[in-house]
Amino acid sequence: MTDGHGSQGGTHGGGRRWGHAQEEHRIDPYKRPQKLAEPTACPQCGAVYHQGRWQWARRPENAQETLCQACLRTNDHYPAGVVTLSGELAGQLKSELLNLARHQEEAEKTEHPMNRIMEIVEAPREIVINTTDIHLPRRIGDAIHRAHRGRLEVHFDEKAYFVRVTWQSEA
Repeated sequence: MTDGHGSQGGTHGGGRRWGHAQEEHRIDPYKRPQKLAEPTACPQCGAVYHQGRWQWARRPENAQETLCQACLRTNDHYPAGVVTLSGELAGQLKSELLNLARHQEEAEKTEHPMNRIMEIVEAPREIVINTTDIHLPRRIGDAIHRAHRGRLEVHFDEKAYFVRVTWQSEA
């Protein structure tokens, strides 16, 4: 192992690693602790587990089948991220806001198949977007904030693999 600067490192007592205090990392409870046998394919979305990660690839003939964590979350209706868009503009610009969100999803999931929108719930002055990961919500919120200003808040749950992003229009 290296410490990011090319030098060898290891765990030293006292919760320190490579001379730096370890940070607590949020761990996705849907991510398997061991690597899957390769090749494995998700029968629901078609992603292929290859070289230690899920990716979009042609399904190998001899692939085992197991649901990926994004499909498991979607089936369980258990989002890792929630984006709430509200206010007068959210109702007026619903189509544009959803297009921005879908564009961010497409850009993200091209390289990261586990980062997806799993559900969109629409109300007259509010849109709620549930995602399968904690990165896509921030990306969606930032894109909408750049395009329409308003108030953007991001809250990462310190004890769980979860993020809540809220955007409210200024009108």
